[in-house]
Amino acid sequence: MRLKTNSAIRRWIMAMLFLTAVMLFVTACGSNSGNDFTSGEGKLKVTATIGMIADVVNNIGGDHVEAIGLMGPGVDPHLYKASQGDIKKLDQADVIFYNGLHLEGKMAEMLEKLGKKKTTVAVSSRLEESALRSDPSGAGAHDPHIWFDVRNWISAAEVIRDTLVEKDPANADNYKKRAADYLVKLEELDRYTKEQIASIPEASRVLVTAHDAFGYFGDAYGIKVMGLQGMSTASEYGTKDVTTLRDYLVDNKIKAVFVESSVPKKSIEAVIEGAKQMGHDVAIGGELFSDAMGKRGTEEGTYIGMVQHNVDTIVHALK
Repeated sequence: MRLKTNSAIRRWIMAMLFLTAVMLFVTACGSNSGNDFTSGEGKLKVTATIGMIADVVNNIGGDHVEAIGLMGPGVDPHLYKASQGDIKKLDQADVIFYNGLHLEGKMAEMLEKLGKKKTTVAVSSRLEESALRSDPSGAGAHDPHIWFDVRNWISAAEVIRDTLVEKDPANADNYKKRAADYLVKLEELDRYTKEQIASIPEASRVLVTAHDAFGYFGDAYGIKVMGLQGMSTASEYGTKDVTTLRDYLVDNKIKAVFVESSVPKKSIEAVIEGAKQMGHDVAIGGELFSDAMGKRGTEEGTYIGMVQHNVDTIVHALK
């Protein structure tokens, strides 16, 4: 008799567990009704490659998005290889945003494969060919540093906005409103940059850095840009590159050059030392953020703050 009673109790417990599981499943599905995603807590999970993209996602997505940036402060995206942890973050994401134009060169194959099974979007995808700078190092290649022309980054923000709206239509109005507010700030940043660079005497408007990341910046805001390395830090520089840049600094009496947070200083220091040996002192005008933003929690750890820091640093050194 006891055996039958125990068996009945076990069946009753199993039935209750099954019913509880079904109720939890129904509740979970109901909480995400209307959303084209299955993220925990009703948030759209977004993984971005570089910090500048993750920052835009956070500004537009707000509380409805959980955004992760793979590459933190001081990280060079040209040389970056995804870790096992990164692969997991990419695999678990509802949406993946990347720059494109071969910036994430060592991740290109992975991103292409992920694009076949989930929403994977290049923020540079809407830029016209005429808006892109050519990379002399390869036929058909383009300069990937599009964020240094704020007009280009407005286009990137619109791509992010529209992707979030399509993926999560239930929160479309919120994404559109937040995007509109953010785009106003980008318009203000564009005007600020033009005004500040124009305040530098024309003869002094020469920006010399370790690698050629500021080409879009130069074209958009009227300042000559020279880099020791090419558009990618994967390219090597040699004695001839150092000599050519050194001679330019000496001949044109350029008083300041700039280091970058994601590029070792030794490359540009070789140019400074060469100029000094020829009797021309060149100062380091400050540290610029090129391929990565500043530390999280600081003004420079945001796209707008990064650009403002760069502009103010350049103006202070060259004016």
